[in-house]
Amino acid sequence: MKRDSLNFIDLFAGAGGLSEGFMQRGFNPIAHIEMNTYAAMTLETRAIYYYFKKIQRLDIYYEYERGNITREQLMANTPHEVLQTVINEEMSSKTIKGIFAHIDEIMAQDGVENVDVIIGGPPCQAYSLVGRAQSSHMEKPMEVDPRNELYKMYTQFLYKYHPRMFVFENVAGITTARNGEAFRNLQRQLKRVGYEIEPHELNAKDFGVLQNRKRMVIVGWLKGTNYHYPQFTNMRVNARVNDVLSDLPVLERGQKLDTYRDDVEMSDYLTRFMIRNRHDVLTHHVCRPNKERDVQIYRRTIELWNDNHKRLNYNDLPDELKTHRNRSSFVDRFKVVEGDMEFCHTVLAHLSKDGHHFIHPDIEQCRSISVREAARLQSFPDNYFFEGPRTAQFVQIGNAVPPLMAKGIAEQIQIILEV
Repeated sequence: MKRDSLNFIDLFAGAGGLSEGFMQRGFNPIAHIEMNTYAAMTLETRAIYYYFKKIQRLDIYYEYERGNITREQLMANTPHEVLQTVINEEMSSKTIKGIFAHIDEIMAQDGVENVDVIIGGPPCQAYSLVGRAQSSHMEKPMEVDPRNELYKMYTQFLYKYHPRMFVFENVAGITTARNGEAFRNLQRQLKRVGYEIEPHELNAKDFGVLQNRKRMVIVGWLKGTNYHYPQFTNMRVNARVNDVLSDLPVLERGQKLDTYRDDVEMSDYLTRFMIRNRHDVLTHHVCRPNKERDVQIYRRTIELWNDNHKRLNYNDLPDELKTHRNRSSFVDRFKVVEGDMEFCHTVLAHLSKDGHHFIHPDIEQCRSISVREAARLQSFPDNYFFEGPRTAQFVQIGNAVPPLMAKGIAEQIQIILEV
């Protein structure tokens, strides 16, 4: 950790998309707190990547990606102080004092006296429009979901560490959850601990991400300072979604490959935003197997998209291909990733359940997207390794803040704090 750099704590860190953007801008992580074991392992692996990059020994990290050394061997070559920045704990009234003690110990060891920024956002399912639609069929509706109160953990961190600024990210639906009462409570809590705040809906596509992904981003700053909400200029890139797909090898359904295509050059987009470089090892390019019935539906879906961007309506399928009883909602449950467009539709954690909403645009492949393809749509670099089984990897990717969007936010925060 560089003591003269801006330092941050990442709460509800997930796989680290928000954190990655800040680290790419030179911010130093004091700690990442994440309750999910697989996501915490991913955070550890990413911390290891940055350590080996710093000491110019990324060859060791690449050996891990190739499968030539185990994770235990990789960790054995990593100092404890690198690994201890990841705190795999659920935040609650019972655990928060222990988490504070852990962070205080890290700060004391590194000679860090102040936290500059706190970033993160509580799990968003309780606020999301999809989550609320599903809630009506649940025994325990979202209105009483304990995740609705996790923002109070966030405010306790603000009260304890008094960062100069914070970034609170969540789904756009947070503003209307519980008739807006949840959002009003959140704003009151954030102001109560000494902050001016401003919420704005931001879209990942305005930060260079090839994805239409709306998020509510609340930025706060200590009262009495001259700080303000960052000023963002919409970034338009000369690229299409296929620019992050075309250099990856053609996959059979259920197949996994680990070698880039040698007949397709890296696109300018991949190079410009450092998503792939010539040293990278291809990992996670694996897709799920599909039933023959789904393959037939996928083919129809792609053919319709290729015919002037038409979308498949589930009710228009032949009866022998229909298996869902619900014919009135989610009639667009089969959807092609818009390869020939400037951005695709929102990547979701639902990818872990099936890939019907994320069908590869190449009709010859006629499959759902791979883990690596999902990661690229989220702007994760190819050297980002996701731990856990394929299902867990899809969840981590779908829940993440796109690193390229996070980097754009971090850049403006940095400008404000360094004036």
